[in-house]
Amino acid sequence: MTTTTEALTKLLQERIVYLDGAMGTMVQTYKLEEEDFRNEDLKDHEGDLKGNNDLLSITRPDVIREIHYKYLKSGSDIIETNTFSGTTIAQADYHLEHLVDEINAASVKVAKEAVAQIQAEDPSRQCFVAGALGPTNRTASLSPDVNDPGYRAVTYDELVAAYRQQIDALLAAGADIILVETIFDTLNAKAALFAVDQWREDNGQDVPVMISVTITDASGRTLSGQTIEAFWNSVAHTKPLSVGVNCALGADLMRPYVESLAKNAGCFVSCYPNAGLPNPLAETGYDELPDDTAGKVKGFAADNLINISGGCCGTTPPHIAAMVREIEPFETR
Repeated sequence: MTTTTEALTKLLQERIVYLDGAMGTMVQTYKLEEEDFRNEDLKDHEGDLKGNNDLLSITRPDVIREIHYKYLKSGSDIIETNTFSGTTIAQADYHLEHLVDEINAASVKVAKEAVAQIQAEDPSRQCFVAGALGPTNRTASLSPDVNDPGYRAVTYDELVAAYRQQIDALLAAGADIILVETIFDTLNAKAALFAVDQWREDNGQDVPVMISVTITDASGRTLSGQTIEAFWNSVAHTKPLSVGVNCALGADLMRPYVESLAKNAGCFVSCYPNAGLPNPLAETGYDELPDDTAGKVKGFAADNLINISGGCCGTTPPHIAAMVREIEPFETR
């Protein structure tokens, strides 16, 4: 095992570990405009760049660093890089495929700077940077064309190549963990996990991997049709550090799927829900205040279901701080 894997495993065996919350929610609070997403190199780039939050690691690293720091200050042990769309496939929407390596490297850099700052303030803290791999905006299992069910907008090999490029950039820049998250199509996730195995083989090193799936609705299935048990059986062979559920549902609706993973998974279990359901009238765009979300996740900890807790869409540093306060008395699964 690598030193990082050993350190994480030891920490996870001692207590519940905390992830950060939503990056997009926090970016929205800064009221950024189109010019914030551009620098000198991008001043004449065609098309709108506003909304490409990964790009802010290059153009407004101060904003991303401050967000990371706020989450760490709130008690996060693991922060995710600002790279949810950091593949050539996702960046193709903005014609910025050529910036993928730079986006990922810059995102690790600002995250590590925030970790260094918090650890300098409190040398007892040990914090980690997880290189975040989003699902991309294409699916390998489903056709985007209802008139052509056999059509695919992306191939497995294309996904592997795109993920491998992102993984190379994240780990070269010093990410401690690879986090494959918000998985709606298990075939996409398997491409990412295969790319991790390629990296391990080529570099002769290990890297801890966290996996997190999203259950899209009350059917209890992923978008590509798998139950939570089927999903676990599809990825268990990769022997991840953790497996969990994030996004899509609030904590209440997420609970049966977390319970299933806690029962079946032979690794640590994570849970980072949205702050309830979307609500355009709420300040964060979601229903739940920090104490609401924390109170619900507290039940997961009280029933010994989780090792890792955090937040997804709509959650903020106060949400994480409330989770830490509510969950701290309980033992890790």
